[in-house]
Amino acid sequence: MRLVRLAQQPSRVAEDVRAALASLGRGSNVVGGVALIGASPVEGRPVEAVVVMPKGVLIVIGVDLPDPALKLEAPLGGPWKADGWPLVHGDTSINPATDALSLSAACTHKIADVAPGAGPIGTIIAVGPYVETVDQPAADLAGSVRVLYPTATTMLAATVSLATAPRPRSVQQARDLIAALAPDAPPMPEEMLLGEGFSAYSDDEPTVIRENPLVAIAPTVPVQHPGKGKRPAKPAAPPVPPAKPAPPVQQAAPAKPVPPARQTPPPAAAPAPAEPAPNSTRQSKTVKWLPVAAIGLLIVLLVAAISVASGGDDTASTQTPPPPTPATSPPPPSSSAVENIQFTSRASAADQKCASHAYGDVQSSLQQTSCSTVKRASFVSSIDGRAAAVTIAVVEFPNTEQASAFKAIADNPGGGGILDLATETNQWQGEVPVFEGAAYQSSLDGKSVRLIQVVWLPGPSTPDDPGLVRGAKAALELPVNG
Repeated sequence: MRLVRLAQQPSRVAEDVRAALASLGRGSNVVGGVALIGASPVEGRPVEAVVVMPKGVLIVIGVDLPDPALKLEAPLGGPWKADGWPLVHGDTSINPATDALSLSAACTHKIADVAPGAGPIGTIIAVGPYVETVDQPAADLAGSVRVLYPTATTMLAATVSLATAPRPRSVQQARDLIAALAPDAPPMPEEMLLGEGFSAYSDDEPTVIRENPLVAIAPTVPVQHPGKGKRPAKPAAPPVPPAKPAPPVQQAAPAKPVPPARQTPPPAAAPAPAEPAPNSTRQSKTVKWLPVAAIGLLIVLLVAAISVASGGDDTASTQTPPPPTPATSPPPPSSSAVENIQFTSRASAADQKCASHAYGDVQSSLQQTSCSTVKRASFVSSIDGRAAAVTIAVVEFPNTEQASAFKAIADNPGGGGILDLATETNQWQGEVPVFEGAAYQSSLDGKSVRLIQVVWLPGPSTPDDPGLVRGAKAALELPVNG
């Protein structure tokens, strides 16, 4: 990520924001893009940064807290608490982020106006001077706003989860957007923007569409057709028809020259015998080609017979596999049944960025004790005839002691959890579930901890709902493939 400093940032936490963005490094190896530090999408109201990324735009706004805090409870629509003490900001504000959210909405409208179709636009509320853990409700985490203390880890997690366009914007689109948001920004060469992950072409001109037909045709069509076109020419089929005019050979009989002898014409008639000479040569050439044509015809027939025979073998070989297919037709892996409850997969993935996919105390724990792997999966289920959404996380650790300590933190009510994969990657079909009031289950299996949340689709849901609890217990047995 490349930083372009335009103006002084308005908050005290601005230095931490700039340091966190700089820690992401240059280029697209981690997170690519251009961070416009101190930009003012809305005239006269600068923000900490506007980050133009290949797959989205982030608006970073700083909020200064009165004092450092170990734990900040930060619901977007309710009062905030720092270490259990309520935080107020002004007379009419619900929480310290009220003004920041208003500015974010204005910036979002401005970006949508100057760059229609700019892709996902997310907001990061950066709080400081220092907060060890930020607890944000699951319903807020499913949206496009993140509240965090800016570190390299939290900023990376936010950029990955908020910039989720299916295709990167082009270099020209990035230039136009940067020019609209920061007219004073220096021009950026194409090589630099390409290195930050922007595409050389816009979505309207994908190179694949223009290249694929040539790639597909080149290795097959030109090689086959010339060979087939030349094969009929080998037997010299066209010369064979001229061989039928062999009757002119009869002119070579001595009966024809006799009439001129009777009439005793002038010697000019002598050229007539000269014509048979070329005809005779033609005949000799034709006679020479006839065996060659016959041999060529035999070769063609032999090749055709072999190809027909091999084709029959191929068809026979292709017909032999069907008998085993009934034995290899199990139910598709995307659907599983446990305790008479059917689960249909929506998304599954695995990686080692455990803290990036967590929130609350669970995220803090994973930042201090990294896991080996986190496998996540999202399912749709039908429980008692009602649709439900299921999110599963299987966190694996190097040893059982770390796994047991992590499970104790995750089981603590309000202690955070693991973000739902399908929500994070926009793979839900239809309404997106909100995992607030979810039924919760967990299990410890050696070095791995499994966390389950189940909610009705649509809600509302309660943690003690009998149907949801039954679905959560059944999900403990579901296979999760990363």
